[in-house]
Amino acid sequence: MKKQKNALAVHDISCVGRCSLTVALPILSAAGIETSVLPTAVLSTHTGGFTGYTYRDLTEDVLPISDHWATMDLKFDAIYSGYLGSIEQVDLVLELIKRHAADGCIALVDPVMADNGKLYAGFAESFPAEMKRLCAASDIMCPNITEACLMLGEEYKDGPYTKEYIEGLVHRLSDIGGNRVVLTGVCFDDKLLGAASYDPKDGKIDYSFGEWIPGYLHGTGDVFGSALLGALLRGKTLSEASEIAVKYTRETIAVTFASETELRMGPCFELTLPYYMELLKG
Repeated sequence: MKKQKNALAVHDISCVGRCSLTVALPILSAAGIETSVLPTAVLSTHTGGFTGYTYRDLTEDVLPISDHWATMDLKFDAIYSGYLGSIEQVDLVLELIKRHAADGCIALVDPVMADNGKLYAGFAESFPAEMKRLCAASDIMCPNITEACLMLGEEYKDGPYTKEYIEGLVHRLSDIGGNRVVLTGVCFDDKLLGAASYDPKDGKIDYSFGEWIPGYLHGTGDVFGSALLGALLRGKTLSEASEIAVKYTRETIAVTFASETELRMGPCFELTLPYYMELLKG
């Protein structure tokens, strides 16, 4: 039996509402990945649809945790960062990668900071440049189109998009650090929505699409990124992992909208974990 893979998820914890660590940990675990966590902040609820939530920045805790791990010579097969609570945490994630990356480690950065053409509340205008610096040091970056445009200093455009536009974005993103890219929110019409994946080693861009389900759910990006990483650590290629992540995310959205769950609580990914595990077997 092969040695079990392990991963470190560096995200915030929203105590209520499915996103970030409460999504990443169970999805990666379902993929058979031993998953450790390093919380960047603790919130009473996530920020999508809730008001009056509490927020505690954990920036000062990151290095002491890493220092303890260093005494254990702790290394990870993947380091996966998402929502960061402060600009200072960009350098801290870079330090985590330097200290704790095993040989062949996948550093996956989801530059969580914006959607629908706008930065999330609480982020300074200087944040995209800092996130670009982190993405430059990643092995794989996984932005949506808004985040891609902000990091590239380009004006955001609503879809549908042309293939030429998407492939230009992907290549310019990869040029940031010569790394692999999975761009989400890709659509060429109003029927299909998905992702474009690119590995500069073969120079090929692959697309994965599912039926577009109208509406918005906070946390679906975390579902996608976690499913993507789990598939990669199970030995899937970037294109195969992107296909699995698109299928799983789309099914999760469909199940959530069909359920009686309050939508601001986030995607009902727990109900579709068996489907994800079946996809990983393919």
